Amino acid sequence: SLQRNMRELKSWLPRNPMKLDKEALPDLEETDCYTAPFSRARIHHFTINNKDSFFSNSTRSRIVHHVLQRTKYEDGKSKMGENAGSHKSRHPIKTHGAQNHRHLLYERWARWGMWYKYQPLDLIRRYFGEKIGLYFAWLGWYTGMLIPAALVGLFVFLYGLFTMDSSQVSKEICEANETIMCPMCERNCTLQKLNESCIYAKVTHLFDNGGTLFSTATVFLEFWKRRRAVLTYDWDLIDWEDEEEELRPQFEAKYSQVERVNPITGKPEPFQPFPDKLSRLMVSVSGIFFMISLVLTAVFAVVVYRLVAMEQFASFKWYFIKKYWQFATSGTGVCINFMIIMSLNVVYEKVAYLLTDLEHPRTESEWENSFALKMFLFQFVNLNSSIFYIAFFLGRFAGRPGKYNKLFNRWRLEECHPSGCLIDLCLQMGVIMVLKQMWNNFMELGYPLLQNWWSRRKMKRRGQSLENKISLPQWEKDWNLQPMNLHGLMDEYLEMVLQFGFTTIFVAAFPLAPLLALLNNIIEIRLDAYKFVTQWRRPMPARATDIGIWYGILEGIGVLAVITNAFVIAITSDYIPRFVYAYKYGPCTDQGYRQEKCLKGYVNSSLSVFDLSELGMGYSGYCRYRDYRAPPWSSTPYEFTLQFWHVLAARLAFIIVFEHLVFGIKSFIAYLIPDMPKDLCDRMRREKYLVQEMMYEAELEHLQRERKKNGKQYHHEWP
Repeated sequence: SLQRNMRELKSWLPRNPMKLDKEALPDLEETDCYTAPFSRARIHHFTINNKDSFFSNSTRSRIVHHVLQRTKYEDGKSKMGENAGSHKSRHPIKTHGAQNHRHLLYERWARWGMWYKYQPLDLIRRYFGEKIGLYFAWLGWYTGMLIPAALVGLFVFLYGLFTMDSSQVSKEICEANETIMCPMCERNCTLQKLNESCIYAKVTHLFDNGGTLFSTATVFLEFWKRRRAVLTYDWDLIDWEDEEEELRPQFEAKYSQVERVNPITGKPEPFQPFPDKLSRLMVSVSGIFFMISLVLTAVFAVVVYRLVAMEQFASFKWYFIKKYWQFATSGTGVCINFMIIMSLNVVYEKVAYLLTDLEHPRTESEWENSFALKMFLFQFVNLNSSIFYIAFFLGRFAGRPGKYNKLFNRWRLEECHPSGCLIDLCLQMGVIMVLKQMWNNFMELGYPLLQNWWSRRKMKRRGQSLENKISLPQWEKDWNLQPMNLHGLMDEYLEMVLQFGFTTIFVAAFPLAPLLALLNNIIEIRLDAYKFVTQWRRPMPARATDIGIWYGILEGIGVLAVITNAFVIAITSDYIPRFVYAYKYGPCTDQGYRQEKCLKGYVNSSLSVFDLSELGMGYSGYCRYRDYRAPPWSSTPYEFTLQFWHVLAARLAFIIVFEHLVFGIKSFIAYLIPDMPKDLCDRMRREKYLVQEMMYEAELEHLQRERKKNGKQYHHEWP
C-alpha cells in the first residue's frame, strides 16, 4: 500500500517543473518521415494525406511574399514588386481562436507566470518560422549558460563582502590616521589623511579580492554549435543552403543591365562589377571610421568634463559632495556618458542604414550581415570606449607631485585614489549596464504599448466602437498593431551580443555582470514573447540554419575577453603588486604566500614620499602618493625604484602566461567538444542511406505502375 501511494505521488509530481506539459501543447507531433525539396515532377515521392495542410502556414506565407515581391507591373526588369506602391503593408495575419497556435503561445510562453518554463521552440518555429525560432533557442541557451557564471560571480562578490573587514589592505588604509596624502587636484583640493579613503578601499575589496571568474565564452559557443546542429536536423534545415536564397529586388533593379551566368545554377542573373563594388565599399568604410572617430571625440569630451568637475566638486559648499568628490565626479561622468551613448545610437542606426543601402548587397542575408556588422562596431565602440579609458588609461599618465601632466596646460590629469581605479571601472560598468537594460526593456515593450494605445485612441476618435472593432476582419485588427522593425531580429541580437561582451570582456573587474545579465534575460525572454505575440504584427516567416554573422562576432568577443581580462587583472587591479610584495618584500617572503598577514605593510610600500615644500603653496613636511618612486632624500629622488620594475615585469609575465594558458584551454575545449553529437551523426548517415533506398524503391514502383497502366509488359527488359 505504501509503495502504491508513493508511485501515485511520483506520478502526480512533475519530474521537471521547467518542462511544458505535452497535453497543453496539442498537435505538435509531426509525422516521422524524411524530407526533400518539393518538386511537382516528384510529387509521387511525397506523403500527402491532405493537400490543404501539406504546406505549413509559414511556407504558404513565404510563397505569397515571393509572388508579391517579384510580380511585374510594367515592362522592364526594374518594375516589379512593392515599387509599384499598390499596397501600404503586407503581413501574415494572426490566427484567432481558443485552440490556435497564437493562443497556445500566449498561454504557454508569453505569460509572466511561465518565466521558469522551457520555451516551446517547435511551436515558435511553426508559427513564426525557423529564423525567429532559432533566435529564441539561442537566447534561451545563452541565458542557461549564464547560470554557472552568475553563481561564481555571486560567490566572488560574497567572499569579498565577508572578508572586507578582515582584509589587511583595507585595515591598513582605514587605520592610517597619520598618513598625509598629496592633493589630488591643483586649486581646490586640500591635504587629506589616508583613512579618509576607507570606504573606497572596502568597496574596492568587494571586486578586487583575489577571486577569479573563468570566462565561459568558449564552452557556451561550443555547446551552442551542438544545440544548433540538433535543431537544424529536427527542423529539416540540414540540406537548406544559402545558395537557395534569392537576389534582393533592389539589387536586381539596380544591376538589371549587367548580367553574367551563375556558375551554380547556370542561369544569367544581375551582376555588380568589381570597380563599382569597391568604390561603394570604400565610401562605407570611410563612413564607419568617421562615426568611430565621433565616438572617441565624445569620450574625450567626457574626460574633459571629469577634469573640470573634479576641482568644482572638491570645493563644493555641500559637505557630503565635498567629502566624496571623487564619487560625485565619477557618478555624474558616467550619467553624462550614458546620455551621449543613447543619443549617438540613434544617429548610428540611420548612418548604418544609409551606408548599407549604398553598398547594394546581393541578397537579404548579405544586407543583414553588413548592417549588423556596422551597428555592432558603432555601438560596441560607443558603449565600451569610456570603459576602456577608465580600465587602462585613467591615472596612468597623470605624472607625480611637482611634475604633473596637464591637458592643454590647464587641467591636471585625473589620478587614482590610494585604493586604485577599479572602483571607478565597476561604477562605470554597473551604471551603464543597469540603465541600458532598463531603457532597452522600456523601448521593447513600453514603446509598442504606447503606440498601440494611441492607435486605439485614434479609432475611438473616428467613432469606431468596441463592437465595430470585434466585427473587423483579422487582417484589419492586425493593421492596428505595430509592424516589426525594418531590421528584423538585428536589434534583438545586437542587444544580447553587447550584453555578452559586458559579461565576458571585463568580468574580472565586475563579477556581478553575469548575474545582472541573467536577471535581465529572464525578463527579456518573456518581454520578447509578449511583444511578438500581442504587440507586433506577425512577421514574415523566414528560414535560417544559424544565427548568421553574430556567431563570428561572439567568437571575436571571446578572444578579446581573454586579452582584456589579462590586462585588467595585471594592470587595473592590485593583484600583481600584492603578489610581488608578498613573495619579495613582505614579512612572509621565505614562507610563501599563505596568509593575509603576508600583506602587512603593503599599503606603505605602495606609497611614495614627496616633499611638500616643493609645491610652493606654503606647505611643509611630507605627503604620500600612489607610485613606486625613490624618496626626496635619496641620491636619485623621484626615480622609479626596483620594486616598480619587479611589478612591471610580473605584470608583463602574467599577461603572456595568462593569455597563452587560457587560449590553450580554449583550443583544448574546442577540440574535446565535437560540433555535432555522435548519435546525430549516426542518424544523419542512416537517413541518407534510407533516403537513397526509398528513392530507388519509389522510382521502381512508379515505373512498374506506369507500365501496368499502359498495358505493356517487357519481360526481357529491366525491371
